[in-house]
Amino acid sequence: MSWLFGVGNKGHGDVPQFPVPPPSSGGGGDAGGSGDGGKDKGGGGGLFGKSSDAYRFDSAALERAAQAAKELERSKYAREALDLTKQQEVSKQLETQKQMKEYEAQLEQLKVEQVRVQQEERRKTLAEETKQQQQRAQYQDQLARKRYDDQLAQQARMNEENIRRQEESVKKQEALRRSTIEHEAELRHKNEMQRLEAELRGKAKVDRENMDIIREQIKLKAAENRQTVLESIKTAGSVLGTGFQAFIGDWDKVTATALGLTMVAVGVYTAKYGTGVAAKYIESRLGKPSLVRDTSRFTALEALKHPIKTVKAMKLKPEDALQGIILRPKLEERLRDIAIATRHTKKNKGYYRNILMYGPPGTGKTMFAKSLAQHSGMDYAIMTGGDVAPMGKEGVTAMHKVFDWAYTSSRGVLLFVDEADAFLRKRSTEVISEDMRATLNAFLYRTGEQSQKFMLVLASNQPEQFDWAVNDRLDEMVEFDPPGLEERERMVRQYFEKYVLEPATQGKGRLKVGQFDYGAKCSEIAAIAEGLSGREIAKMGVAWQARAYASEDGVLTERMVEEVVSDAIAQHARKVQWQEDQERMAQRHSVMDPAFRSSKDTPVLPPLTGSSSPSRSGKP
Repeated sequence: MSWLFGVGNKGHGDVPQFPVPPPSSGGGGDAGGSGDGGKDKGGGGGLFGKSSDAYRFDSAALERAAQAAKELERSKYAREALDLTKQQEVSKQLETQKQMKEYEAQLEQLKVEQVRVQQEERRKTLAEETKQQQQRAQYQDQLARKRYDDQLAQQARMNEENIRRQEESVKKQEALRRSTIEHEAELRHKNEMQRLEAELRGKAKVDRENMDIIREQIKLKAAENRQTVLESIKTAGSVLGTGFQAFIGDWDKVTATALGLTMVAVGVYTAKYGTGVAAKYIESRLGKPSLVRDTSRFTALEALKHPIKTVKAMKLKPEDALQGIILRPKLEERLRDIAIATRHTKKNKGYYRNILMYGPPGTGKTMFAKSLAQHSGMDYAIMTGGDVAPMGKEGVTAMHKVFDWAYTSSRGVLLFVDEADAFLRKRSTEVISEDMRATLNAFLYRTGEQSQKFMLVLASNQPEQFDWAVNDRLDEMVEFDPPGLEERERMVRQYFEKYVLEPATQGKGRLKVGQFDYGAKCSEIAAIAEGLSGREIAKMGVAWQARAYASEDGVLTERMVEEVVSDAIAQHARKVQWQEDQERMAQRHSVMDPAFRSSKDTPVLPPLTGSSSPSRSGKP
């Protein structure tokens, strides 16, 4: 509505907002106010000077306002304009109320936030107080424990002091008792010596006084003995002479005597040589040859010594040939086929196949040989090649005795030769003695043909050193590799259960097992035990048992297990290093040896790979 009063109207001049006060009485003032308005405005003359401009009143504005009001009243939009003005006022009031409500809401939110902050501060305070109380309680508990430990230590020191005092007292008493006993013994010895001295002196005095009587008694006894001996000789001579004359005079007695002596001589000779023949026969049937280290055949002496064991062994039934033996899957499958074929060979009365098992030591060759014999229903005999060389000239006889003994078995014999390369070396390149050469020839002679009585199984770590004739007698070659990760884990679990868990659960000893994850630990051991053979893993299980028995409480902890594993791995690495050093040294000496350089042109045995058997060439 400011346009009603001329505010902001650019078409009109400045309109004063306040009325100008009336001028003072006098014509000059009216003339000056009406006529010299320009001068007053420009020069500042008159009663008010420069300040009179603020109090001028423009009546034209009122007229324009009145005119506008009249036009507004006559306009048809007058009421709408008034309603619009009211609505604007109401909107301003509502906006003001909204701002007030927002302000009040902000105040409430500030109060809630203040309460939340107070609650948070209180919670932090309570948590801090609780923490302080816990720390205080822990500190008090530590103080109490420390006081208790100090009391225990003080009590232990007092006990040790009391024990030391008691030991010193006992030592003093023992020393006094020992000194008393020694003094008593010394006095007793002195008294005994004095008594003996007195007795000897008295006896010597009596002997000196009775010297003549004793001499006469000795002379009388000697004369009586001489007379008795002479009379005995005379009587015996007369009796023997009379009997001999009577025997010579009767020829019947002489003939009977000669015939009796002849019969006695014949009986002694017959008994001597007959006993030798019977002993050899019994030895070949029931005895054990000297080269055989171990066998499942029971001799008569062993059957008498262990009758229960003999009966149990006779009642044993063949089981799985690979029971308790852990190998690679492909090798297990191949060995199981060999075991089945061997078992059916005996049933079908076929010929046995000779096998060579080669590989690093401790990979299960001997175990499988024994299990193969039991599974096939045969007897097994184990001999080692190192026992042949010391036999010397008796090696040929001992070798023939082994095969003669094998032929007497009704069940068949699996002859397992361990370390066979010790005496089955090449005859052309190796330097061997004549006795060893003759023994090797005897072995080749007895194994030249297929047999239904015995099966030959050779085991060696260096099969390339075999004589070519020995390789010709082999029907199948099996390589035993070191166990892989899966096989090592199975072995570790098997031997851990055998040597640790079973004694701990069955209560056979003081062995106990600590709280740790056995399965995870076995897997971890198998992962780090790369290169270890089955025998080394078995020894590791025995070492766990020994470590537990050596502890104070008999508990096998995880730390003990890890220490044993570390020692086993370190020892294996040391053995490998020794072997490499020895091979390097041998290679250096071989290169420096002229005999080695001259033997380079000799044929070398091809590597033992595959399972095909070489052709037979008959006897050597």
